[in-house]
Amino acid sequence: MQTLQLPSFDIRLKETGGKTFVFDPLRKKYVALTPEEWVRQHFVNFLIAHKGYPQGLMANEVMIRLNHTTKRCDTVLYRKDLTAQMIVEYKAPHIKITQEVFNQITRYNQVLRVDYLIVTNGLRHYCCKMDYTTMSYSFLKNIPEFKEL
Repeated sequence: MQTLQLPSFDIRLKETGGKTFVFDPLRKKYVALTPEEWVRQHFVNFLIAHKGYPQGLMANEVMIRLNHTTKRCDTVLYRKDLTAQMIVEYKAPHIKITQEVFNQITRYNQVLRVDYLIVTNGLRHYCCKMDYTTMSYSFLKNIPEFKEL
């Protein structure tokens, strides 16, 4: 897999039936290793190990209902009261971060109304802080530490 602009770590891989699987600590199971999953596991590790995000307040593949369809948020960070605080959307490293990617995560946010949106392909990371008073957002220079949220 491609080297990312994220810290490396001891990722748990296994081979079964000629396919590679990676252990997802949030789902507590092995899942198929795809380029997008490679980004997800590195970014989740980055948030937990380097930014202080509590693993117990994070979930992967969170299902939501949007316009009578079921969608899945890649990762959601929750507050202690279990309201959503952040959505993270992952793309494979070869996928460019475009306006359509931002449109996708903002559609999810119509349901969850979080404070932060993050989009990453493992090479470029974008973080927006939402302001619902002015109905605007601002891009942050860095991914915030958990204690800064």
